[in-house]
Amino acid sequence: MSYFEQRYASFRCGFGLRGGSGGWVAGLALAAFLLVPATHAEEAASGDSGDGIDLTAMTLSFSEEFDDLDVSEWGPGTRWIAHTPWSGDFGGARFAAPKEGFPFTTDEGVLRIEASSDAEGDWRSGMLASVDTKGNGFAQQYGYFEIRARLPLGSGVWPAFWLIGRDRSKATAEIDVLEFYGDKPEAYSSVVHVWHKGGEHYSKGKRIEVFKDADPTEFHTYGVKIDPVFIRMYFDGRLVWKTETQPEHRQPMYMLINLALVEEGVRALPPDPSYMYVDYARAYTLD
Repeated sequence: MSYFEQRYASFRCGFGLRGGSGGWVAGLALAAFLLVPATHAEEAASGDSGDGIDLTAMTLSFSEEFDDLDVSEWGPGTRWIAHTPWSGDFGGARFAAPKEGFPFTTDEGVLRIEASSDAEGDWRSGMLASVDTKGNGFAQQYGYFEIRARLPLGSGVWPAFWLIGRDRSKATAEIDVLEFYGDKPEAYSSVVHVWHKGGEHYSKGKRIEVFKDADPTEFHTYGVKIDPVFIRMYFDGRLVWKTETQPEHRQPMYMLINLALVEEGVRALPPDPSYMYVDYARAYTLD
C-alpha cells in the first residue's frame, strides 16, 4: 500500500466508508502552479495576502514552546491529544498513549518524539493534535502556521507537520506542510488534499528539493500561509510553492505533528529508536 493509500484508508475509516481505491489513485498526480504576481491593490481586493512573510505584521495566536508538554491520549482539557481526533492511526507504528519518557520528552524547550519497537517487535511512535475528539482546542481560519524541527534519516521514517479542517461532515480538508521520507533525504513533500465523503479526492502538491544545500537533521522552519485565495508553503521563511485555496480549506484548521513509519519501512527495519525534534509550533493571524 502506498503512503497516500495508507492515509486515505485512515480517512475512509473515519468516514465509515469501504471499497476499493482504484478510482481515486488516478487523481493523485501532483502539479505546481506558475502564477502571475498581482499588484498590492489586486491582492487586497481579492483577499490575497501576498507571497511575503512578515511576522511583525501578524498577531501570534498560538505558541507552543515545549518548555513542558500538556498532552493526554484523548483529552478533554489538555492542549494536545496523542491521536488523530477521528481515531485514524496509519502507517507502520501505532501512535502510543503518552507515558513518562515515551513517546514524548521535553528538554530545554525542545520536544523529542520517539519511534521504537517493543519486546514483541511492534513499533510505537507519537502524534500530537491540537483539538480533541469533539473539536475542542486550537484551530484557526486563515493565517500562518509554522514549526521548527529536526528530521530523522533512515528507511521507513515518515515525520510530518499537517493541518486538518475542523468540519469533516462532508469532506476532509488537509494541508501537508511537511512530509519527509527518511530514505529520500534530498527533499520533502508539500501536498494539499480534499478527501470527499463520497470517495472523490482532490490533490495538488510539490516535491521541495531544498536539502541539496541544507541538512534535514538540523533545525529548519516549515510553514504555511493560508488566505482565501492561496495556500503558500515556506522553508526557512522562503516561499517554495503555492496553490489555489479550495473552498473546503476556507475554515478553521488544526495542527498535527507526528513521527510515523511507512509500512514498507517497518519491514526494512528503520533505525531503532528514531527521533524527531521540534523546537516550537506557532500560529499567527493575518492582520
